[in-house]
Amino acid sequence: MRIRFQLLRELMDKYELQKRTMQLALEIIKITKKLPISQESKVITYQIIKSATSTAANYRASCRAKSRKDFIAKLGIVEEECDETIFWLQLMIEAKLLDETIVNKLIQESNSLLAIFVASIKTASKNI
Repeated sequence: MRIRFQLLRELMDKYELQKRTMQLALEIIKITKKLPISQESKVITYQIIKSATSTAANYRASCRAKSRKDFIAKLGIVEEECDETIFWLQLMIEAKLLDETIVNKLIQESNSLLAIFVASIKTASKNI
């Protein structure tokens, strides 16, 4: 009975994280539409959409990993892409391209997800 509950919890966590990473990507797509039209905004828009959508897509791929080592490797990519997303969000603030309040909410969610991914990598690595 305990094992069933644990598996159910893990599945719920997995789907919840898939939902959160996709939602983050969608929110980032929305805010990039508010950026001023300029060369630097084009570059930031392209890069942040790539990293945010890659975070979501690669997390989804990690859920279908063939082995624990494959899972760790895929989550490593998720960690890097999520961290890159935070970089681009922080750059938007530093360059004063968007209201800091809006961007800070996305940074907070990105940091929260990043902490989860790092903890998952550590846990999976210990269990090899």
